[in-house]
Amino acid sequence: MTATTGAAATSVDIAHLTQVRASDPGAFARAWATRSRRPLLGDDGRMLLVAADHPARGALGVRDRAMAMGSRSDLLERLVTALARPDVDGVLATPDILDDLVLMGALEDKVVIGSMNRGGLQGAVYELDDRLTGYTPDEIARRGLDGGKTLTRIALEDPGSVATLEATARAVDELGAHGLMAMVEPFWSQRRDDKVVNLLDPDSTIKSISVAAGLGASSAHTWLKLPVVDDLERVMDATTMPTVLLGGDPQGDPHDTYAAWGRSLDIPQVRGLVVGRALLYPPDGDVAAAVDIAAELVHGGSA
Repeated sequence: MTATTGAAATSVDIAHLTQVRASDPGAFARAWATRSRRPLLGDDGRMLLVAADHPARGALGVRDRAMAMGSRSDLLERLVTALARPDVDGVLATPDILDDLVLMGALEDKVVIGSMNRGGLQGAVYELDDRLTGYTPDEIARRGLDGGKTLTRIALEDPGSVATLEATARAVDELGAHGLMAMVEPFWSQRRDDKVVNLLDPDSTIKSISVAAGLGASSAHTWLKLPVVDDLERVMDATTMPTVLLGGDPQGDPHDTYAAWGRSLDIPQVRGLVVGRALLYPPDGDVAAAVDIAAELVHGGSA
């Protein structure tokens, strides 16, 4: 299925990107150095970011399509379509994807958040020992990104979690030293039948928030990235930190998902959405329409 804009598909010149990588790798540094930047938040204090850091963890599936994100040309087309829509504030992704996008000119005047820990590959025995194998805080600052994101899964029975906690705390400290956002995505997790499962009940989410909020020597630059769970107002009362809500793996009727997002945006701590698969791979393939709905929820008033 090809992404659409409601009219024609967006074209990505993969051959050109590969040629630049082979013959002129310095072009990426030049593109980052000359990129036009914007404030982190607009006048309404909210943001809508498109997420595309899933492939670097080996997580390529969307709904019943196990390899949906396996085509880089298709993924880039969807991202370029999404970023071109009005009121899309930016993107969260890994270095490989962001380097392609900056070279294509798709990141001008956009918020850009770099994904940092991708070492906990989906399904691996070491999944919860989630090393910082993506962006470093220094590189995020050097390239002129606006912040870094960590996935911080906390499983009391898995010793790998403590390494992830330590790495997250270090990332919070180093990003804060650069004056940059540290976006922490915490989950209270368990292993069930050799699979990592994130617990999405309110009390488990509150526990994850409480641990994540205490990581690092200062919380001044910490934001949270949280799932939409039941009793969200009580859950959000666990923190004063600005929070963006994640879209997750899309299931069921998209309209139910949009309605849940809209209700959640009324909570004061919630400052927007960071959504990947639900917007980039909508059931009807119309990326522009899905993104426009989310943008209206974030910037045009909640449903």
